[in-house]
Amino acid sequence: MTPRDDSESSGPRRSRWSDLDRPPLNAAAVRRALVREGSLWREVDVVQRTGSTNSDLVARAAAGGGLREGVVLVAEEQSAARGRLDRKWVAPARSGLFLSVSLRPGDAGVPMERWGWLPLLTGVAVATGLARAGGVDTALKWPNDVLVTVGGEERKAGGILAEAAGDGGVVVGVGVNVSLRADELPVPTAGSLALAGAVSTDRDPLLRAVLRGLEDWYGRWRAAGGDAGACGLQEAYAAGCATLGRRVRAELPGNRALVGEAVAVDGDGRLILATEAGVQEPVGAGDIVHLRAAG
Repeated sequence: MTPRDDSESSGPRRSRWSDLDRPPLNAAAVRRALVREGSLWREVDVVQRTGSTNSDLVARAAAGGGLREGVVLVAEEQSAARGRLDRKWVAPARSGLFLSVSLRPGDAGVPMERWGWLPLLTGVAVATGLARAGGVDTALKWPNDVLVTVGGEERKAGGILAEAAGDGGVVVGVGVNVSLRADELPVPTAGSLALAGAVSTDRDPLLRAVLRGLEDWYGRWRAAGGDAGACGLQEAYAAGCATLGRRVRAELPGNRALVGEAVAVDGDGRLILATEAGVQEPVGAGDIVHLRAAG
């Protein structure tokens, strides 16, 4: 069943434009711009409200017939959005970009051990798209956070979540705070494009730029068989990663922690920490805390 496109449904104009700073997405225009012959994107749906776009696509992948590559689901509002470690993501309606996409890298022969690059690849695409369409500088915190600078402080404005979906599929979700005001932030350490001084907070071009960037980087990475070094992804991620060059604490599964300087992201997308013991330790999964500024 295809989600109903409530952003274009008829109804009282007041309800659709209850906040004049936050108009609804023009789903038809976005679809015309992105769904075309030869494009990665096969289907773009915009729904007024859902629990989680990631959960919706994962459920579709588990249903009969599975989920093809290139499906995009965008929500104007999410009531049960999730980040890594099942953290909640809360934001007012139409205040950000809330979307998920379906990818099937295995169909193109990309080995599963390289799929860990998908959140990092998406981060590069998001950062590139926001810079181009929003005129705002962003940085990436390994492995899945998008950072902006507000009042001289680094703050999280977005996150990425990749989940296995069905047989050989991956659903990648993106959430970005676009127009959140200071009194709407879920926590004091959060940020938004507006608070970071973005030139534009028009979500239509932001959405298109993010999805075009994702199509571009995913296509390069897939064509290279998932080799992030060969397609330039490893270098691009390192150039935009705010974690590198910092002393960090990696909070690892099993209530373990590792402290060291983040010195590299290796070919498998793991963060390499140089510890005080004089060894380099790869971190493939965990929560990273920045302990000091880079430089």
